[in-house]
Amino acid sequence: MGFLDYLIALIFGIVEGITEWIPISSTGHMILLNEFLKINVSEDFFNLYLVVIQLGAICAVILLYWHDLWPFGTKDNKHPLSKEGFGRYIKTDIFQMWFKILVACIPAAVVGVMFDDWLDEHLYNYTVVAISLIVFGIIFLVTEKVLEVKEIEPKVTKIGQITYKHALLIGLFQLIAAIFPGTSRSGTTIVGSLMMGISRRCAAKFTFFLAVPVMLGASLLKILKFKGDVSGGEIVLLLIGMVSSFFVSLFVIKALMGYIRKHNFNVFAWYRIALGALVLIFGLTGLIGK
Repeated sequence: MGFLDYLIALIFGIVEGITEWIPISSTGHMILLNEFLKINVSEDFFNLYLVVIQLGAICAVILLYWHDLWPFGTKDNKHPLSKEGFGRYIKTDIFQMWFKILVACIPAAVVGVMFDDWLDEHLYNYTVVAISLIVFGIIFLVTEKVLEVKEIEPKVTKIGQITYKHALLIGLFQLIAAIFPGTSRSGTTIVGSLMMGISRRCAAKFTFFLAVPVMLGASLLKILKFKGDVSGGEIVLLLIGMVSSFFVSLFVIKALMGYIRKHNFNVFAWYRIALGALVLIFGLTGLIGK
């Protein structure tokens, strides 16, 4: 394990922290980045590495939104289970939010457990990534245009207004990202949310929260399936990736929430289309995919 491997691990962590939260597909970017930068590890460990470094990004969400995620305490508890006893420590609105998040996780969890290895083998390649980037970039543009032309105002502007029906439909949109790398988990869930009348800010926030159990589950699944030994150097690679994705995510999440206060997602849509086209050109000319 050399210095260059640790430097590449840092780059992967930075890219993960940037792309995990904006709708341009972190998995897609990881696959594409691996076409140009290789860490000197086994393929099995690298697949584990790509998933586990997401834990750093998850920790950033937990730190930034701890007050919105932790369902216990008396401070700012507007909806306690009861006025007396232990019930006054339970925040029922946050518990309800978590139940909805779990409902949204069901479709992708079922498919992930059953077909994880098959999907990795057959769909995790630059061609699928490029097509997915372009297709969902176009869908983003069309969705934003429809909202603009019809002057549709969002009906859901707060997390608490999201229903179980909304949550299940968001979960089905997330399933698309679980199957096709390059679509973007945040991208599909945000597009689906916008179609259902959920505001951009609320959609982005729910997507952040939804990522917590999704990534924890994906990481646990990869760890349980990993059969090899992990060296000290490989542990350092994981730590570098997680720490870098954590600090970058802190910045990106704050920046994105500030950006969507006044802007739509068109800039990300055009980026997706341009990147997807570039990847296809690189593939046709033999620059990647060898």
